[in-house]
Amino acid sequence: MATAMVKTTYSLDLQTRRRLDDMARRWRVSRSEALRRAIQSAASEPGSGANETLRTLDELQSALQLDREHAAGWEKRVRRDRRSSAARREGRRP
Repeated sequence: MATAMVKTTYSLDLQTRRRLDDMARRWRVSRSEALRRAIQSAASEPGSGANETLRTLDELQSALQLDREHAAGWEKRVRRDRRSSAARREGRRP
């Protein structure tokens, strides 16, 4: 069964284009096929994309033992410190 193809135009910097050409030559396929393979490979890597970012944030929060109560306290302190700093810059009392 034939796979539907969509003709698309992309702009690549010269170095990326050369790398794509090298991959295509090495694999003995067209540039389009080399690009498809590279995209499929990148998309199938575990931990890529937004899920990895969220997982990393969860790990950081866990390591810091950052729960809602602690986060709210931190936010309150930061806001107070920022107001105080801005007031000092403007020459007024916090």
